[in-house]
Amino acid sequence: MAMDFGIIAPQGWRLDLVNISDPVEAYEAMTRVVREAESLGFVSTWLYDHFHTIPAPMQEITFECWTSCAALARDTQQIRIGQMVTCNSYRNPALLAKMASTVDVLSHGRLILGIGAGWYKHEYLAYGYPYPGTHERLQRLNEAVQIILAMWTQEEPTFEGTYYSIRGAINQPKGAQKPHIPLLIGGGGEKVTLRLVAQYADACNIGGDIPTIKHKLDVLKQHCEEVGRDYNSIRRTTLIDYCAIASTEEEAIAKLTPDERQNLDELLPESLIGTPAQIRERLREYEDAGIQEIIVRFVDAVQLDSIRMFARECM
Repeated sequence: MAMDFGIIAPQGWRLDLVNISDPVEAYEAMTRVVREAESLGFVSTWLYDHFHTIPAPMQEITFECWTSCAALARDTQQIRIGQMVTCNSYRNPALLAKMASTVDVLSHGRLILGIGAGWYKHEYLAYGYPYPGTHERLQRLNEAVQIILAMWTQEEPTFEGTYYSIRGAINQPKGAQKPHIPLLIGGGGEKVTLRLVAQYADACNIGGDIPTIKHKLDVLKQHCEEVGRDYNSIRRTTLIDYCAIASTEEEAIAKLTPDERQNLDELLPESLIGTPAQIRERLREYEDAGIQEIIVRFVDAVQLDSIRMFARECM
């Protein structure tokens, strides 16, 4: 199979570290998963940019995304490191560009900056961030990606927008990768987000079932034609939030939580749940739809066995 595979690092947001009470051991469990994935041939690892757990905020470990990226950059050697995806509202875009440049150097050129408009209202309010409407969040994202790219490519860039501005900002080092760090924009909004992908991004991340992904990629193609962009120059990725693999379908389903099992019919069209043979067939569907890299969250990643089975039987 020609596709590449990435892995979500278990950082706590989806309650994947709840059985580890010691935060030091929880971090070591997270980095152990990433190092194992690296040894098995996963090309990338990704962290969610969230502060509180989901589906409900709980007093459970949730490691911060960007500081964890910096740590993983030094804990690993080959695997690429990205965010699924950075919430634009949580950091000034000029600062974010500087942070990314630093992490890219720390990783010897393995960073991907994933970014999106943000959506988790509870976190915004809990941390004291204003939560504007969708239109404003998207307009802020538009300005932010322009600033980030300018910070990576110009000596003393200046930008005056409605929401953000920079005036002769110096960013040294700009990172290790040339011409700049890859920029991934996440989301499937057809009027704004996918047009931003066509205008500025090196990669996209589009979710949903197979028909939805095909439709969104068709929309992206149209935007590329309108702005004069080569569609094939954009790396096409998708995130699978639920992967449960086992020798039998029953064993795979048993790895889900009771709530997840209750909603299994809703999960299946956007998940990888079942035997290696069943999952291989699903992967072919994503490849046929045009996806080049699948980013997988294993529901039991900390145990490592599922990652090894997936690599051995499906990659």
